[in-house]
Amino acid sequence: MPLILFSGLSSAVFAFLVLDVFELEFEGNVAFHSILGVILGLFLVIRTNTAYDRWWEGRQLWGKLVNDARHLAIKFNNFLPKESIDDRRFFLKMIPNICFSMKEHLRDSRLVGELDLTNPEVKDRIIESKHRPNIINDMIYERVMKAHKEGHISDHELFLVDKELKGFIDVIGACERIKNTPIPYSYSMFIKKFLFIYSITLPVSFVWVFGYWTTPLVMLAFYFLMSVELISEEIEDPFGKDVNDLPLDDLCVKIKKNVSEILKTK
Repeated sequence: MPLILFSGLSSAVFAFLVLDVFELEFEGNVAFHSILGVILGLFLVIRTNTAYDRWWEGRQLWGKLVNDARHLAIKFNNFLPKESIDDRRFFLKMIPNICFSMKEHLRDSRLVGELDLTNPEVKDRIIESKHRPNIINDMIYERVMKAHKEGHISDHELFLVDKELKGFIDVIGACERIKNTPIPYSYSMFIKKFLFIYSITLPVSFVWVFGYWTTPLVMLAFYFLMSVELISEEIEDPFGKDVNDLPLDDLCVKIKKNVSEILKTK
């Protein structure tokens, strides 16, 4: 809003000086800004598409995480004997835990309030870790190998659950790649400068054609152009808490409900 008001004020001052103070006469021509507008439009399209690709890839990765969590819970439910209550309870808690820890990790948060950490040993190990998704996945692997050695999971079943366990690390690695590789700063700043200079010089083309109507027209044009840039800036990091970011909280709750329903124990 301050920038929009500034563009409007500068346009009004320019129109006043040209039309009333100096009374300059010039045949307005919008051709120059039309050419620049095409170039600016191409930059904004590329910028928006790049940001949306990052947002959509993040959504696909979390969709894969939801499916992997469900598949893993279904496999454990069918592979583990009904009397393996401890193993079932462990996986019922830890599969959602890895999803909640991924969400907090991608938001640079150290909160553990949403994790189910009833076991003191597990709780201390997770809290002390620097990369909690890795540690939780490692603990799931340890419990799977323990169940395999005890004969609760066969060699073939061990091979089948490895796909989803590996998928957890693949997902967090891909999400970290998106988060830690922002749009190049020079490219982003060039678009902002181009957009600002284009908008602030629009009165030069408009004032002799539209008179004082130049002010609302420039403000409207600046609003649309800046909105596209701000939307792109917001969705390029899709793992935060903004309105247009991915609904990670809802996805984690959905995973917990699904896993609990599948692996429910009496």
